[in-house]
Amino acid sequence: MAIRHVEPYSDEWLQQPISYVRQVVDQLGAEVADWWEGPCDPRDATLKLADDSALVWDEESGWRLGAFVAGGRGSHTELAGVRYLGNGLLPRPERVPGALADARAGVGASTAWRPCYRSHRNCRDGFDLALAFYTPLVDA
Repeated sequence: MAIRHVEPYSDEWLQQPISYVRQVVDQLGAEVADWWEGPCDPRDATLKLADDSALVWDEESGWRLGAFVAGGRGSHTELAGVRYLGNGLLPRPERVPGALADARAGVGASTAWRPCYRSHRNCRDGFDLALAFYTPLVDA
């Protein structure tokens, strides 16, 4: 199988995180009241949770939990009282519910300190290949 790089800032590149985020939404089930994509630089997504908190993922620091302050489709979400879930930039979707529980309890790998796993400016660092793992295969 050949490795295919997606051109940065193309429509395909902008949509790349959606499959991963959808899998996390599926794992969290009814706990997710709504979710949306944010803008790029960095690419992100917000999951508004049933308890009025929000879980935000971005391509630099992974998942973070906080009280929803402001945000919506096409804008970066503002949170208060942020805790980063830890466990890397793309934890397996089935591990996110446990990491969320840890962040709510303030234990485990969660932290108030922002990790920076990569810069969104490094478009050819292999991250898009990791995201492609979560993209469903489409027959040509």
